[in-house]
Order: sequence, then C-alpha cells, then structure tokens
Amino acid sequence: MTTHEHDEDSACTVAHGAHDHPHGHTQGPGERTLVAVFASPVAGYLLRYGADLGYRGLLLEPDEARAAAASALGYPVLHQVPDDLDDETDLVLTDHHRGELGIVLRDALATKVRWIGLMGNPRHVGPHVEALTALGVLPDDIARVHRPIGLNIGSRTPPEIAIATLAGLLAERNGRSGGFEF
Repeated sequence: MTTHEHDEDSACTVAHGAHDHPHGHTQGPGERTLVAVFASPVAGYLLRYGADLGYRGLLLEPDEARAAAASALGYPVLHQVPDDLDDETDLVLTDHHRGELGIVLRDALATKVRWIGLMGNPRHVGPHVEALTALGVLPDDIARVHRPIGLNIGSRTPPEIAIATLAGLLAERNGRSGGFEF
C-alpha cells in the first residue's frame, strides 16, 4: 500500500486511533440501542461487548426473580418491551424456550425496532412461528424475526455466540455480507 492509499483508507485511519466512523459520521454511545432479551450468559456478553461497539445496552427480563438477579450485570433491566424502540434499536432474544417468547416478539414487532433476532438451531422451525401465529401475528411480521442470528463462525460458547451476533449486526447495518470477502 502506498502512502497515498494509506491516507485515503478510512478504516485504516480508524484503526490508528481516529474516533470517527469509517463512513464519515461519528457514532457516540447511546445513539444505537441493543436490547438483550432474557437474562442469560449470552445476554451478558452481548451487552458487555455491545457497549464497546457504541451500543446503549438494555436487558429485558419479564420474570421478576430473574430480573432481580440479572440487575447485578449493571445494565438497566426492563420487564416489558418499551413502546418507543426506534430504528436505531437491535433486539436479540437469547432463549427460545421461554414461555414469554411470543408475547415479547409480538410487542417488539409492534415497535419501530430496526432488527429482531432469535437464537436457535436453523435446522428446525423456530418455536416463535407457532407462538406468534397463535397470537394472531401476520406471516409478513413473523418473517421480520431473523433466525439464526450472527455470522456462521462455529460459535459454541456464550462469548463466541455474542461476538458472532454482534459481527452479524455490524455487517447487516453496514450493508455487508460478513466474512472475508471485501
């Protein structure tokens, strides 16, 4: 790479300490929101790593006992989906076995949230489809729920799942497919 090419590479500039977003605008903390739904190890890592990426983190845990225990993570804990989620909000459900799954998804789909994803095995129909159908949610709205989530990097542990999920959100937000192709 020549000196001239180096000077024009905005990603390189950021890597060397500039704090501007590579696309020319700054992205301060709190401008994007990440809602991790259901207290789980993955939710903890999503919120922790998401903060480093400029997300304002919120934990949504409908169960009061689990919410009380989760407050130790240090993030605001909500008990229901806020009505004011906007197009700068990404929402990730970290457990597909919870009874509240359909209600949380239905309420999230009624907001202006930018992206909704649900963890789960892509080889099986997600339980959210039946839960949302039973609640009268239309198929086009059900299709807004992304599953699987994250980049396919072979994630197995909660930190790896969180990294893959956040990398997928960044790729999608930046109009990229993810992976090593530029």
